[in-house]
Amino acid sequence: METVQDVKMNVYKFGNKTADGNSKLKNLLGGKGANLAEMSWLGIPVPAGFTITTEICTKYNEVGREETIAMIRPDVEEAIVNIENIMGSTFGDKENPLLISVRSGARVSMPGMMDTVLNLGLNDEVVEGLAKKTNNERFAWDSYRRFIQMYGGVVLGMKPESKDDIDPFEEIMEHLKDKRHIELDTEFTVQDLQDLVYDFKDAVKKRTGHDFPTDPWDQLWGAVMAVFNSWNGDRAIYYRKMHNYPSEWGTAVNVQAMVYGNMGENSGTGVCFTRDAGTGEDVFNGEYLIDAQGEDVVAGVRTPLQITKLGSERWADLAKIEEDDRRENYPSLEEKMPEIFKELDEYQTKLEDHYRDMQDMEFTIQEGKLWILQTRNGKRTGAAMVKIAIDLLKSGMINEKEALLLLEPNKLDELLHPIFDPKALKRANIIAQGLPASPGAATGQLVFFADEADKYKNTILCRIETSPEDLEGMNIAKGILTARGGMTSHAAVVARGMGKCCISGAGALKINYKGRSLRVGDKIYHEGDWISLNGSTGNIIEGKVATVQPELSGEFAEIMELSNKYSKMKVRTNADTPKDAKVARNFGAEGIGLTRTEHMFFEVDRIRAMREMILAETVKGRKHALEELLPMQRKDFEGIFEAMEGLPVTIRLLDPPLHEFVPHQLATQKELAEDMHISLQAVKNKVAELEEFNPMLGHRGCRLGNTYPEITEMQTRAIIEAALNLKERGIEAKPEIMIPLIGTYNEYLEQEKIIRNTVNEVFEEREDSIEYLVGTMMEIPRATLIADKIAERADFFSFGTNDLTQMAFGYSRDDAGKFLPVYLEKGILTADPFETLDQEGVGQLVEIGTERGRKTKPNLKIGICGEHGGEPKSVEFCYNTNLNYVSCSPFRVPIARLSAAQAQIKAS
Repeated sequence: METVQDVKMNVYKFGNKTADGNSKLKNLLGGKGANLAEMSWLGIPVPAGFTITTEICTKYNEVGREETIAMIRPDVEEAIVNIENIMGSTFGDKENPLLISVRSGARVSMPGMMDTVLNLGLNDEVVEGLAKKTNNERFAWDSYRRFIQMYGGVVLGMKPESKDDIDPFEEIMEHLKDKRHIELDTEFTVQDLQDLVYDFKDAVKKRTGHDFPTDPWDQLWGAVMAVFNSWNGDRAIYYRKMHNYPSEWGTAVNVQAMVYGNMGENSGTGVCFTRDAGTGEDVFNGEYLIDAQGEDVVAGVRTPLQITKLGSERWADLAKIEEDDRRENYPSLEEKMPEIFKELDEYQTKLEDHYRDMQDMEFTIQEGKLWILQTRNGKRTGAAMVKIAIDLLKSGMINEKEALLLLEPNKLDELLHPIFDPKALKRANIIAQGLPASPGAATGQLVFFADEADKYKNTILCRIETSPEDLEGMNIAKGILTARGGMTSHAAVVARGMGKCCISGAGALKINYKGRSLRVGDKIYHEGDWISLNGSTGNIIEGKVATVQPELSGEFAEIMELSNKYSKMKVRTNADTPKDAKVARNFGAEGIGLTRTEHMFFEVDRIRAMREMILAETVKGRKHALEELLPMQRKDFEGIFEAMEGLPVTIRLLDPPLHEFVPHQLATQKELAEDMHISLQAVKNKVAELEEFNPMLGHRGCRLGNTYPEITEMQTRAIIEAALNLKERGIEAKPEIMIPLIGTYNEYLEQEKIIRNTVNEVFEEREDSIEYLVGTMMEIPRATLIADKIAERADFFSFGTNDLTQMAFGYSRDDAGKFLPVYLEKGILTADPFETLDQEGVGQLVEIGTERGRKTKPNLKIGICGEHGGEPKSVEFCYNTNLNYVSCSPFRVPIARLSAAQAQIKAS
């Protein structure tokens, strides 16, 4: 490979087996631009073009249109000349015109989230020259019609005025189809297309008040700025929020010579994958259309054909189409254009071998010549991600560390979702069949508009086809169902990226948006009716279907074994019940980092005793009530210790304020007064007395244990007696007693004294002992600053980053929803600090506490038990801060295990 330009430029050229950039410049050129440059170096036929960098997008957002154009105009003009020289045609020329495409390209794949314009450079005179040059009048006018339609929507804002309306250009086309009694775009005559161009331009004039631009350079600058603007469009912003991509990245703009798939029967366009993006199967697959342009495949307006013969046969089997009918009317590209298929097959192998990952490619065939328009690492489901990584590892293409780094930790979550119960599927009423576009199981109530996907708790979004504007609704819905489109349609690609169940191309569905209904044969289903989708088979099922927990695949287990091999930081779980503890242990948790004892008191048979303890006016009264709770707590701990046999279990003593346990409704207060034989007024007085202005900072945590030491005594006794009971049964328990919410050394000291005295009492009574630890939850900023002092007595620290975040920011997590969305939108915060650990501020407190604690006690065990313990970026921070473990909810354990391994690999 040649040496790329060392000097950073505004515009990078590519084409004719050379380029200014390569795949290493992804942050500057975006994924698409970097890969186009790389393919040029590899000798793959790529239409010549150039990339305007992501830095120019950032500059544009700062200085605006005119200054940006002035800055890059000379470079763009030079790059256009380069395309002209390679392609042998001239931009804007009436006799030998060069037409171009303008596409977005962020550093990460964001399919359909930003804008594209094709066939740019056409006007009334150039279209005549194009028709003459190609000797194909229909192709020229079809390209012109497409250009006005796309440019009008992207640059001039010609969008539907309401969700009940269709695209204004589609409306004109549908009217002409009805008038001509035709169904397909390919049935339009030259005169039809000329009429559409006239009607389209008239609609633009009426809607915008301006004529459609005819100067090719005006068209180009309008398209470039529209692509930059689309980086801050609603759907791009929402997509970035979904994936935590920073707004500062910006998008590149890729300008390329047009190649045409709509020049007749020896032309076409398609999308292909080097492996199955849904299952990970090592099989080349994809879809194509003859006499079409790229957007026809992904838009789902026409249902495409399969690229390989195997794929075509599988599709026919699903669609119940006989082999003779398939071969005659639905041939694969492999059968219809064998030489083109052979060449495409060679390129897909070459690109996967080069990038060492599954590739998602776009191609165009122009009059028998194949062009590759794009390649990128393909979006895939969680199951496919795991299988592809293991298969690439076993083939020797990548090593173990590379296999782990190929994985997105959060996508493992998809493998842990329930699946349909096979027994229930046998009884299911299958009402229609579509394409299994994205695997999974989804049950929900029908909705027909993306902005109503939150209308019910569980919804199935049903559309004729989806568009990028539907992104938020697709994310909210449990499943996606479309009547049109193939395996590479917008719905399919986006759903797989989300790990969302999707069935596309279910042609039997007749959807009525205005009636909010779906007809299948003689049966009509209305909004709110329940249906189920089996994304693995394409079956659409009437009503609800029961689910079961999935059995994790062999590849999943292999990934977890690899994660253990490359991670020294342990992963524990937050679990309050034996059931949760068992689930987490099955996922590989190496202990419990947080058991919240307060959850145990809310059960019906315990809340009464808890309230009796709270209402008691004397120590004797409180101890009497606590004696009733003791055996219940002891039994709880026995169950958890048994589930975690031989592994450490950290138990947090009572933390929430007492007012959370008392009844606040009059009827319940009356019941309590009768049960305790006291007056209703006494109950009301106690409830009022416990009310606090700011409970988060009030009478809770260690403050409860220090004012009511009998609570700490009872809980300590329950923990130690449970551990000793298990010891008698030959089961090893490793209790770690955690004091919550300390802010001073003396607070810790007072609680520790109560705990150790109680433990010694139990040991004497039972004439036996066990190993145990006493430590603290670090969740008050002051505690982190005096960690060296606390470490003199504490056996361990566990950072409670939920409360530490609340106190460091001064935000109430329960109330932050009122302003956090605005802060994120305005860039005041780059991420929700309750989801991703704030490394700059809260992280600094964790670092200070760790450093000072270990200065006193070098081998001090330190972990984290907030919700951040299962978030990949936070896990990486914890590894880099030398924590011994992270702790998270049971179903986040695999994610944390993989994240811990990736953190160690990156650090090394």
